[in-house]
Amino acid sequence: MLPLKDNIPSYKKPLFLYTIIVINVIVFLFELSFSKNALTQFFYAFGLLPERLIFSFSFYAVLTIFTSMFIHADLLHIIGNMWFLWIFGDNVEDIAGHSKFLFIYFMSGIGGALIQAFLNPASNIPMIGASGAISGILGAYIILFPRAKILTLLPLVIIWEIVYIPAYIFLGLWILLQFFSGLGSLGAQGGVAWFAHIGGFLTGVLLALPLRNKVKQRRERQYDVYR
Repeated sequence: MLPLKDNIPSYKKPLFLYTIIVINVIVFLFELSFSKNALTQFFYAFGLLPERLIFSFSFYAVLTIFTSMFIHADLLHIIGNMWFLWIFGDNVEDIAGHSKFLFIYFMSGIGGALIQAFLNPASNIPMIGASGAISGILGAYIILFPRAKILTLLPLVIIWEIVYIPAYIFLGLWILLQFFSGLGSLGAQGGVAWFAHIGGFLTGVLLALPLRNKVKQRRERQYDVYR
């Protein structure tokens, strides 16, 4: 399922959303200047290595939790992450405000990274990507806008259909896919950090709970977003 847009208008410019996307793109363009070997060294230097984080827990190891959020493996990786952030992030920043949006983003990234690291503490394969942090934004979105409609490109056997799907169904199916994929990956080395997605999503859910009244108040004061 590929989200194309939602039906929730934003009333403030998502400045931190724009900033995060720009920084990620700049870092990725910087990566393109590396040779294959240099890029691998870059991933090991600034990606999150669970073994390094859990067993050394140095300042540098902790710092890589943050640096890893701005590193992507390839073009498809960054496009997928930034697209989901673009679709869902503006509304979360609109309701949460700039500083709380940033707090949800980075705390979700931290939560996802720690869960993935603790589940596979001996791994020395670098974890990279903004997926955990973006998953937190998705978790916040499902709490704040569960009945929003997501225009979705849906694969149906040999054809593609474009349909509106309620956010709670779209994101509910998405997190179920992460969970079952994560179960299937237990014990594996490398690949997608599924539990970083799950941990980030749950962190975003928890952090968004106190913001639900802001959505209700805005709906009552300005518009009915679910009409």
